[in-house]
Amino acid sequence: MRRVPVDRVMSLVGTPAVEAALAYARRHRERFLDELADFVRFPSVSSDPRHADDVMACARWLTGHLGGLGASEVRIIPTARHPIVHAAWRPAKAKPTVLIYGHYDVVSADPLQAWRSPPFVATRRGESLYGRGTSDDKGQLFAHLKALEAFLRTSGTLPTHVVCLFDGDEELGSPSLGMLLASQRHAFEADFVVVSDTPILGPGRPALTYALRGLLSLEARVAGPRNDLHSGQFGGVVHNPAQVLCDLVSSLHDASGRVAVAGFYDRVRPAREAERASMVRMGPTDYQVRLDAGIDEAWGEPGYTLFERITLRPALSVNGLAGGHAGPGPKTVIPSSARTKLSVRLVPDQEPEEIADLLQEHFERLAPTTVRVDVTTDTAVRPFLADPDQPGVRVAREAYRRGFGTVPAFLRAGGSIPAVGMLQEALGRSPLLMGFALPDDGMHGPNERLHLPTFWSAIETSIWLLAGLARIM
Repeated sequence: MRRVPVDRVMSLVGTPAVEAALAYARRHRERFLDELADFVRFPSVSSDPRHADDVMACARWLTGHLGGLGASEVRIIPTARHPIVHAAWRPAKAKPTVLIYGHYDVVSADPLQAWRSPPFVATRRGESLYGRGTSDDKGQLFAHLKALEAFLRTSGTLPTHVVCLFDGDEELGSPSLGMLLASQRHAFEADFVVVSDTPILGPGRPALTYALRGLLSLEARVAGPRNDLHSGQFGGVVHNPAQVLCDLVSSLHDASGRVAVAGFYDRVRPAREAERASMVRMGPTDYQVRLDAGIDEAWGEPGYTLFERITLRPALSVNGLAGGHAGPGPKTVIPSSARTKLSVRLVPDQEPEEIADLLQEHFERLAPTTVRVDVTTDTAVRPFLADPDQPGVRVAREAYRRGFGTVPAFLRAGGSIPAVGMLQEALGRSPLLMGFALPDDGMHGPNERLHLPTFWSAIETSIWLLAGLARIM
């Protein structure tokens, strides 16, 4: 595949196909929102077995929508958990193939009482559309579908071959995707892979992401007596597992905010000064990070900006604690066990399995002999670092400039997308991470929203992207 000069991509301005697609997308904005509201109404919560039928219903709605756009191939692929939706448009002419990855599953909407409007009833307030999945990832996914529609309804064809791969298990770590890509690689082969599930800097401030942190999710369980015990009868005699757990959790960081697990930082790749300088220029300020997080004072590893801490450096977080009685009224028990959910964000060259072993050793070394400690791993995802010289990067940059009116920043992101590494390994392509979410969209929290001016720009960016990638043969 040859590299195309940026000026050739820029020459797309004024071509009838692109201009017609842009005009179509602008005319039909309100209908697009109505359709997105239909998409959002499905509580496709992949982590809750009670919503399995809702996930399937959402998959069926999505295949129906893709079929309505004239895809030559549309299918629901069963997996061990939730289905994957696959569609393809393959015009007769020789053209490059673009694979678009997204996910239609969402996280739980709890706590429901914190929502200003029902989470699965898309509600427009001001310049935003509120609802679970509007930003992560139904809205971002839908922007690409509307770009496809704009070309198909005006030119009758697409500038490139397009393959869509929409995951129903992404919020669970995409446990079935790797096996599917390995067994059906021919169906998903592509010259370019596009993933839109990452944040930009803010309204009108696009960003092309070149690195993601890895993820290790695990659970540590402290077990003591066989049954819950009466604290009046046994308090002062039995070592309380909940108390031990609190001691162990407090041992994970030192007073400065650094992770205190022996060997944790041994493989962390030193930061290049040129990259750190670039991150200061392009990334959000400490004030902006605090504003997005809704905090007055920051905490964490010293010696780094807040943006560096959430992208360039690893982090260990306590996601939840459980044990004993926490409901209304008293219940004077010593719990038989207590547990914590932990997540570790990894950077090159940290390996999830090695970090899990270090945590197990840390707990075993500090735990008293009065209890037993077990650590189990739920999710393990390696960090991702993109190839900055791949041909699609220059086209993606120009597409953002056309769609948003300004060139994108090149940023690291602090989150993890398990599918990105799987796609890179299976297809031999470094995915283009072209996100359209705002930092304060409230993804995974109550009152998640989609910023509509960003959504309109996302559709136009996707139109420019397909037109530009078509020039690379």
